[in-house]
Amino acid sequence: MSSPLPALAALFLAVVPATTLAQEKPRLVLQITVDALRGDLPTRYYGNLSDGGLRYLLDKGVHFVDAHHCHANTETVVGHATLATGAKPSAHGMVGNIWFDRVLGRVVYNIEDDAAPLLGEGAGVDADTEIDPTQAAAGTDGRSPRALLVTTFSDELNANTVGRAKAFGVSIKDRGAVTMAGQSGKAFWFSKAKSRFVTSSYYYEAYPEWVNAWNEKALPETFAGTTWELMKPQESYLFSDRDNQPWETDLGGFGITFPHPYTTSQGAFDPLENPYFTTFLTISPAGDDLTASFAKALMDAEELGQDDVADFLSISFSSIDYTGHIFGPSSLESEDTLYRLDQTLADLFSFVDDRIGLDRTLIVLSADHGTTDAPGFLETVGIQTGLVAPDTWDPADQIARLKARFGISGPLLAGYNHPYLNIAPEVLEVPDIDLSELEAAIANELLTFPDVAYAIPSTAIEANLLPDTEIMTLIRNNYHPARSGNIYVVFKPGWFINDFDGLSVTATHGSPWRGDTHVPIIFAGQGIEGQKVARRVCTTSIATTLSALLGTARPNGASGEVLKELID
Repeated sequence: MSSPLPALAALFLAVVPATTLAQEKPRLVLQITVDALRGDLPTRYYGNLSDGGLRYLLDKGVHFVDAHHCHANTETVVGHATLATGAKPSAHGMVGNIWFDRVLGRVVYNIEDDAAPLLGEGAGVDADTEIDPTQAAAGTDGRSPRALLVTTFSDELNANTVGRAKAFGVSIKDRGAVTMAGQSGKAFWFSKAKSRFVTSSYYYEAYPEWVNAWNEKALPETFAGTTWELMKPQESYLFSDRDNQPWETDLGGFGITFPHPYTTSQGAFDPLENPYFTTFLTISPAGDDLTASFAKALMDAEELGQDDVADFLSISFSSIDYTGHIFGPSSLESEDTLYRLDQTLADLFSFVDDRIGLDRTLIVLSADHGTTDAPGFLETVGIQTGLVAPDTWDPADQIARLKARFGISGPLLAGYNHPYLNIAPEVLEVPDIDLSELEAAIANELLTFPDVAYAIPSTAIEANLLPDTEIMTLIRNNYHPARSGNIYVVFKPGWFINDFDGLSVTATHGSPWRGDTHVPIIFAGQGIEGQKVARRVCTTSIATTLSALLGTARPNGASGEVLKELID
């Protein structure tokens, strides 16, 4: 008597979709991070999107509409590290863009590394024109992922394939490239000082020829003598009548209305004429265009996705973040930047489809954080908000009272490095001071200032004394004993400090409030059918889900769930 199993197997094969059975691994995992893409922004402008970019992801992908970063400090490196590792800051160690290093006795930048100098002279940070104060805080121009304490998905992919998988990270921002490439990949970022993409000795002894070739094209200089114009007819924009909002920032003559000039004359590129030229590129859609161009050159030169071993490419687009800081998320400039990014993504996906095939590519898009709208804009729609101005605070009486109470003769505080207030190292060395009592006393004094919503002592976190609320959980998730400061400070919802070392910005992020934690998560590409998912998920789930889909070990600090909508 013959077995019925072959017939049953044939029936099974006939009715089950091929994508379920094949379990073929993609040839390329393309992880796209859009800096400061708040979760509502893609759908806010849906009607004006092109067919092949963000609309392709929204229509054809699995879109988690209530995705959030589940940590409190929503800054760039914190979010990128979380997306890469699936870990909370309490595990991956990136608690902020900068932190006070108690061993070195100074503030450090997240990925600085004097043992990994940049390749090439003069490619580091130009303190005279750098608008990012956290970059200027670095003690060296060297960069590496050594401060990242756990593995990334790309690291585990590399280990799983015994080093055969290729992994790269590309971004305008160094921290957006280095964290995503992990410990075993390679990273490239844009040097505003040299107007080219660079890397460090951690990754290479010398630049690959294809990098030199791309840099020699001098594509950034092609923007000299040109202006940033609107991509579409102005009347089609949501913010068509808001091209002159008084709260926007005019940086170095770039202006607050269209057209925005990249150089102050129509002549040849001259960095001496306009030292902010490359900064203008990064605070406009040009930065995303350059990033995509470099990433395409990388894909071709490194032959990504050309064999049966899955490769990994992270591309982090920074322009929406920069335009949000300068003009505000709700501005004509930010709206145009999103439309231009949409077109850039459409071109990128077409390129990938031609070289590899979208049906052999797994795409995941998210953001390192959301953003808070400009107070000026929110006031026009009747929402209470404001700016935190610590220079108007007069803490002299409080400090004097605390010093007298605890017998402190020297300085009490080492400073505020968002989001932590740090006690002076000399005070911490005094043996008879009760640190938990001192931190609690300082926190209580901070709460007397009207802009402060919470002031949380680190000793209270260590002792597990925080109430079981959502905000307290996010703060706890951000705590790392060797890197977090003494007191975590949270300002009122919608309130923030807008002074970046003398540069007044229009809007920022960094809070645990919903506008800053809310980001999109969209998986698309190989074997994925479109659906919207409304349940609350954390961004820590991206790396764990990628690991499940590719069959690798989980990153060693990962805590996120595997998203069942991608596996079932």
